[in-house]
Amino acid sequence: MKKKLPPAKLPLANFRSDKEAAGYFEGHSVAGVWDRLPAVRQAKPSAALGKTIRERHGRAKAAVSIRLTSEQIAAAKHIAAAKSVGYQTQLRMWIAEGIRRAKRT
Repeated sequence: MKKKLPPAKLPLANFRSDKEAAGYFEGHSVAGVWDRLPAVRQAKPSAALGKTIRERHGRAKAAVSIRLTSEQIAAAKHIAAAKSVGYQTQLRMWIAEGIRRAKRT
């Protein structure tokens, strides 16, 4: 069962760093105050970052079928959840790392 977080207080503090903000929001929920939070402009990525994002999205991924045991899938899901990524993303990262290692030898 998930631990219930205390509600955040308004107005929110001005955090000195992203790490400080992350620490606060790991321990507080904004669910009760979401509608009262101040509106902000959506951040616009730099031109270089925007180009990189478009290039990455432009690369097509081909669907493949691979047979894994239910234990392997469960383990991949467990590890991926601990890292806050999807299990298919985690599997792709492991495959990419294996390919990089194989190229080095």
